[in-house]
Amino acid sequence: MAFKFSKLNILVVEDIHPMRKLFVSVLKALGVGTIEEAKNGEEAFQKFSKNNHDIILTDWLMEPGDGLELTHKVRHSAESPNKMVPIILITGYSAWSRVETSRDSGVTEFLIKPFSANDIAKRLAYVITNPRDFVETDSFFGPDRRRRIDPNYAGQQRRLEDEKKYSAHQNDL
Repeated sequence: MAFKFSKLNILVVEDIHPMRKLFVSVLKALGVGTIEEAKNGEEAFQKFSKNNHDIILTDWLMEPGDGLELTHKVRHSAESPNKMVPIILITGYSAWSRVETSRDSGVTEFLIKPFSANDIAKRLAYVITNPRDFVETDSFFGPDRRRRIDPNYAGQQRRLEDEKKYSAHQNDL
């Protein structure tokens, strides 16, 4: 199924100008309706606060204000117009510790450089078709970090929703 991204309003945050232009070109080729650019996390938060974008695509390492700092502001600031906006973090670092750090910071999806236009399209489609429930605890606010259904897990933290999803998944097999 081909997605139509024409109604999306996406904020692209990247400090390296040629890379930012590459993102914008790919998004235009995918048919994204509105694309706004920012060169760092501080500028991005100001633009997001005014325009409430549908999705944020952000690089990790930038000054001033990197992608994780931007994510924190979006998720926790009183000025944030949408604390549950999907945030796709883009980085050249693929170590599992980096993935965990971004996930635990409230990032929705993770995209590793180098990437293809198809990789970006898949991430956009995924955050649209699979919106994540949000979790709020004393130490975390962000998309539910659990992705897989583990039929062998029977601990006391198992949720009724998990049981329903697992049962539905088993019926589809």
